[in-house]
Formats: sequence, structure tokens, C-alpha cells
Amino acid sequence: MSKKIATLITNLFEDVEFTNPADAFRQAGHEVVTIEKKAGNQVTGKQGEATVTIDKGIDDVQASDFDALFIPGGFSPDQLRADDRFVNFVDYFIENDKPLLAICHGPQLLIQTNKLKGRTVTGFTSIRPDLKNAGATVKDEEVVVDRNIVTSRTPDDLPAFDRESLKLLQS
Repeated sequence: MSKKIATLITNLFEDVEFTNPADAFRQAGHEVVTIEKKAGNQVTGKQGEATVTIDKGIDDVQASDFDALFIPGGFSPDQLRADDRFVNFVDYFIENDKPLLAICHGPQLLIQTNKLKGRTVTGFTSIRPDLKNAGATVKDEEVVVDRNIVTSRTPDDLPAFDRESLKLLQS
């Protein structure tokens, strides 16, 4: 069954951590909707390899309109977590056990929700202490699945991240 996937993204995202999973999701028949501060904004990856035109502004969407949430890494999640509108959006997916897919620095947005206590996750090496301090059990593995949350560490983990994300989206 096709899922509608919200993607929280802004400038300096890790290019391949957006393009690779987004392509895999689309090839599997899912709809990927990019969300930033304003629809029509253009955001560029930190490697300069990918530019994305934003589909929807955060004020124009409801988290409940989506089946899943995808958060690519890079510096994008750290910028977005300073805005409560994005944090509240993420919180909805944790609270409602909807698929939440976050790679590399993506889990920074999860930290901001204060809902990681008792959850098992991974992320980029520099954010693992923050994940642990937020109450999560942190693993150094290519992909960690905890109920509705799929997390990975780096672009090298993309094959495992895509595989487990697609598996969760099928359920």
C-alpha cells in the first residue's frame, strides 16, 4: 500500500541521505512530500549535489495527513529543531507510533521531543552522547529498528536504512 511520507528538510542536508532514500521510497510507489518553512523555497545539500524545491510549508500541513516521516541528515535537522513547529510535527509520529525514518544527524529532531527515553536508536557519532543523554539506548550499528523508528549512522548505511525503512512502510 502506497504511503504519503513527510520529509523535513532545509539547507545543508546531506545530499545522498535525501536523494537515495527518497528515490527508493518513490520506486516502491510511495509519495515523498518535502516540508520546510515555506512552499516553493529551494534548499541545497551541503555537498552542492542536490537542490530540492519544497512542496509544502510547515504551516500548510498537519502531521496527521501523513503515513510516515523521513528526516535526512546533514546540518538540516539541527536548524529545524530550533523551530517548535518542526519539533511538534516529529512528536506526533512518536506519540502515534507512525513510521519515523531518520539517518545520521536526523535523530537530533527526535532528541528535541523529549520522547526518546526507553527507545533504542543510532545516529552519527557526534550526536550519540546527546541521544544517550535524552534517555535512549544507543547502538553503533548500521541500522536500528525500534517499533516505528528506523535510524542509521552515515551514508555508508543507506542500503540497510532503505531496506528496513521500506520493510516498515509495507506493514
